[in-house]
Amino acid sequence: MGLMDNGLKYGLVTRILHWGMALLLLWQLGAVIAGEVLGETSFTDAIGSTHKPVGLLLFILAVVRAVWGLLNLSRRPRAHTGLIGKMAVAGHVVLYSLLLFVPSVALIRQYGSGRPFEAFGLTIMPGGHDKIEWMTKLGGDWHGELAWMLLAMIVLHLGMALFHQFVWKDDTFKRMA
Repeated sequence: MGLMDNGLKYGLVTRILHWGMALLLLWQLGAVIAGEVLGETSFTDAIGSTHKPVGLLLFILAVVRAVWGLLNLSRRPRAHTGLIGKMAVAGHVVLYSLLLFVPSVALIRQYGSGRPFEAFGLTIMPGGHDKIEWMTKLGGDWHGELAWMLLAMIVLHLGMALFHQFVWKDDTFKRMA
């Protein structure tokens, strides 16, 4: 299997980015759902403490994946034609946009809070400045709401992958598996 996409299937880099992000998103969204269901416990506090660092990692991977996807655009396996193909492209654009926008507004909120942000032993934002209200409001208003929308898009994406596999039987799933 080559590194690059090749028109018939996705390359190794695309697959690693796809499945790596899928696992991190499962962790991230699972931790949030656990917090909603179980409330504040030592377990939810422990997994909740990973939310910001994992979110930053997801943001970095989403940027890398978007750039990689653009570099491979002419090599990617062909989508369906007609309305179905246009809907698939639109769905992927929304998915990628949310993968970029959800952590972006969280980072804006973090900066606006004036508090430091450290992840993986690195200082990402030193903090120490006054709170910037519009930044904290932007993140507060949009981060959580759009994260739930992202979850809905992920469920739709998974549903369509299964539909391709078991109804249309067109090997779409094999190209990424």
